[in-house]
Amino acid sequence: MKTLKYTLAMIAAACAVFACKNEEMKPQQGYIGPSNIEIPDGHMTPEVLLSLGRLSDPQLSPDGKTILYGVSYTSIEENRSVRNLFTIPVEGGDPTQLTMDGKSISSARWSKDGNSIWFLQGGQLFSAPYKNGKLGKRALRADVPGGIDDYLLSPDESQMIYVKGVHSHVEVPSDTDPALDKASAYATEDLMYRHWDHWRTEIAHSFVATLANGVVTGGMDILGSEECQWELPNGPFQDIADLAWSPDGRYIAFACKPLTGKEYAFSTNTCIFIYCPLTGEISQVTTKGGYDTHPVWSPDGTRLAWLSMERDGYEADKVRLMLGDVIREEEGEGQSANPSVTDIRELTSAFKYNVESPVWAEDGNSIYFSALTEGLGAIYNVIPDAGEIFRLTADNLWFDFGSPFGVQQDGTLLTTFMSMDFPTELVAVTGNAVRQITFENNHILSQLDKHETEARMIKTVDGQDMLTWVLYPPQFDPTKSYPAIEITLGGPQGTLSQDWSYRWNYLLMCHQGYVVVLPNRRGTTAFGQPWCEQISGDYIGLNMQDYLSAAKAIKAEPYISGVAACGASYGGYSVYYLAGIHGDVYDCFIAHAGIFNEEHMYMTTEEMWFPNWDNGGLHEYAYEAGKVGASGDGITFGGIAQGGSPWSNLPKARRHYDNSPHKLVQNWHTPILCIHGGSDFRVPVDEGMAAFNAAQMMGVPSKLIVFPEENHWILQPQNALYWHRSYFGWLDRWMK
Repeated sequence: MKTLKYTLAMIAAACAVFACKNEEMKPQQGYIGPSNIEIPDGHMTPEVLLSLGRLSDPQLSPDGKTILYGVSYTSIEENRSVRNLFTIPVEGGDPTQLTMDGKSISSARWSKDGNSIWFLQGGQLFSAPYKNGKLGKRALRADVPGGIDDYLLSPDESQMIYVKGVHSHVEVPSDTDPALDKASAYATEDLMYRHWDHWRTEIAHSFVATLANGVVTGGMDILGSEECQWELPNGPFQDIADLAWSPDGRYIAFACKPLTGKEYAFSTNTCIFIYCPLTGEISQVTTKGGYDTHPVWSPDGTRLAWLSMERDGYEADKVRLMLGDVIREEEGEGQSANPSVTDIRELTSAFKYNVESPVWAEDGNSIYFSALTEGLGAIYNVIPDAGEIFRLTADNLWFDFGSPFGVQQDGTLLTTFMSMDFPTELVAVTGNAVRQITFENNHILSQLDKHETEARMIKTVDGQDMLTWVLYPPQFDPTKSYPAIEITLGGPQGTLSQDWSYRWNYLLMCHQGYVVVLPNRRGTTAFGQPWCEQISGDYIGLNMQDYLSAAKAIKAEPYISGVAACGASYGGYSVYYLAGIHGDVYDCFIAHAGIFNEEHMYMTTEEMWFPNWDNGGLHEYAYEAGKVGASGDGITFGGIAQGGSPWSNLPKARRHYDNSPHKLVQNWHTPILCIHGGSDFRVPVDEGMAAFNAAQMMGVPSKLIVFPEENHWILQPQNALYWHRSYFGWLDRWMK
């Protein structure tokens, strides 16, 4: 049996307890520091999980010697987290804590000379001098009304992009009558009136401002006017990586979906543009197609790379790395000041996996990127001029590596890694050699009992091999009996890799005495596009058989006493569907934010491209008004292609809706827990309530938990703790 025994000592000796320099600094009111929780029995609990520091956003100093990063610490009692800043030498050692604030600090960036640090706090931008591991007096650099959400400095720091909300087409009562300032209502005459977890009374716009000696209070809207209803960056998460300054600071490449309302809701057609702050001119680089994002300029500004999904309306299409040559014309009368991008080509056509987080090498001759590959997160390098792609991290390292944020002269990559056994840490990687730089949580995780993980291949009903991770409890004894948890993946497209989660935490699950089974069923994204795409239009087919194959295989082991199926989102859909077809394979179910009634889900979710494609729509038809024929043909209605709708007459759509989980409740007989967030607009809360009501009416042992203020995730610390306790309480009740 191939196993991975959890120990951070395999990489380097770690600090026994958390230590940092800068003893003179005093914590501010509201400061939350690292936990010193003790685990005398070696047993991981939800409280232990929430005590871990969450490291993020590493930034390499201009001289290449120091890494700046942030760590969030959580107080369950105060029901909040606070993020502060640290530095650590690239060669390792004790971290230096730069701030002990009571309010979170984010988006920290080195100045171009490394002598100061910029950061956001309380919605505004600050800078502070940095010397000998200490921050000096802070200066307010931007005080924009309403606050800013993120920012991006130009290379010479003479300009900045900042992101803030502007009014959308969704009306509130005071828009029509200022005297109704105490009324609460939303009014709309078009779609996309809510997104993820918020009513879209505001949308994101990006502004350019000059950084002089004064404080920035306003800037030029890149989209021309706050009346423009396009988003920049794209919602719902507004990734600043969708904007990029050219190396000379003259241009900004950005990704934007130039659509609103129904067109926005049904399309993923996001395009790349170039903006000139001097003239206000915008030129379009890409047009029709799918999802173009994350533009990155080459160091000399002569080439532009970006990520792209080819097919409009398909959010799980292969993510390709694209490249174009930037041609600048001599500025003059009748000529455009903006460069054009020519010879656009794909660099990863022979690469079967999805590309993430491209980063140019300093010499401009290659591009680094990360990719989920056969269940592991790996780092690659592509040489555009040679058309060659190289894997830089060994395939026998059971970690998920992030994208490099620095490359040393000997080729060593500075990046992050994680596994199912520990959260994000900083690391230096050279081929098979892995040198861990930070040990943020070693003082906690080193107290835990060790366990084993197996990479197991399970045969599917059509004879294919399916990678299935299996985690065994500490002190596992095959002569004893254990219950098992099978995880049904969300997405539906995604991957069960060596990832770390603060919700679906597999280390925590195995420490509760469960064997944890993680099948990479049809629809997972790390095994090539055919394996990924099979699930679209076939939710009830092979991927459900994959789950049953994994459950039956593990249940056949003499040490397994029973199997529970647990999952969120599409994983919740899987639970609801399996409950109607499994017979006696499973002994318990838990569905979080699951889809129960596919017809109702189609008419209440927000991003319509997702169900329109995945529910059996005619995939060769992407969104284009009037493209597919006249209204009533089962494909196009009102100028919008709706082949995956409940009123479509396409065979795959009809099969999909005819087998919605809510139509199989007469077969339910297994205990089920339904959990949902009340502010979840992706899978609205009444899906969970309807599933619970159906279970109750069928006499099935069932329980409903609704978190009124949570979205598709559970984010508040005390809610998270209650979630975990309820999750294991239900499992223990029916499985032990």
